[in-house]
Amino acid sequence: MTTGNVRITLADLRGNARRRRKEQRMKATFFAAAGVSVVIGGLILFVLTRGAIQFLRQIDFGQLKDSGWFPRRDRFDLTTLLVASVIMGLIAMVVAVPVGLGTAIYLSEYAKPRVRSVIKPIIEVLAGIPSVVVGYFALRFIQPEIVERLFDPRSNKSMLAGGLGIGILVIPIMASISEDALRAVPHPLREASYGVGARKSTTTAKIVLPAAVSGLVAAFVIAVSRAIGETMVATMAGGPDGSGPFSRNPLEGGLTLTAAMTNAAGGTDQAVKGASFNALFFLGLVLFLLTMVLNLIGDRFVQRVRMKY
Repeated sequence: MTTGNVRITLADLRGNARRRRKEQRMKATFFAAAGVSVVIGGLILFVLTRGAIQFLRQIDFGQLKDSGWFPRRDRFDLTTLLVASVIMGLIAMVVAVPVGLGTAIYLSEYAKPRVRSVIKPIIEVLAGIPSVVVGYFALRFIQPEIVERLFDPRSNKSMLAGGLGIGILVIPIMASISEDALRAVPHPLREASYGVGARKSTTTAKIVLPAAVSGLVAAFVIAVSRAIGETMVATMAGGPDGSGPFSRNPLEGGLTLTAAMTNAAGGTDQAVKGASFNALFFLGLVLFLLTMVLNLIGDRFVQRVRMKY
């Protein structure tokens, strides 16, 4: 191949050999980083699966259906933990979704740049608040000042207080990710809506939100996973320490998957061997699979409704 009086060879198109070697090294480094992540995830799954199998071999399957979670008595009612986790998660999302989404809509569509530059960093800082702080807040304020004043609970801990605390913890995550998804919607879509006489509220509801639905679903899935996986708030404000009976009443205490694992591993019901110890791996595997299923469902939904511009 020639250009004028200059002859270009295949070696010239390949570029400098030193640069190619550098690119190969960078590619290998990034591949190794990705490989390490996959290996770590595989090891976690392997350890959880091995411990869960040992646990199931040590018990009768009938022990997984009982009147409560009492590991020291070899009573491992899984329903007790799942129901409490779902109840607290639902309460948390009832708080986090409207507040977080409303905050995101305001920042993306209504707030002036100066206001957004102040509020947005504050929300992102709130997302980093230690969960133990929110747990203490739920235990010392939400439970006595809100739950006990509005209702008549029979204990000083409740799934309602734990769920509200988790909801407060999840709001910044929901707001931040949703706001990023809304701002990613191309501005010409808004201008086209305004051009035909639509108001800002109509544009937001009929154009922006549907266009950003994939990002909003992703925010919801991440928020749900965070709520179900929350430990300290559920442990401190949500229910009994280490063991407890089955309950579906939000005004009563409830033991979540994460709270049961925390108490069994090093808390009030510490386990060191036997089925009580291997139950930690079983619960960890259940939580891992539950989170994975939520993410797969969310990803499948996002792929179906995603809009391309």
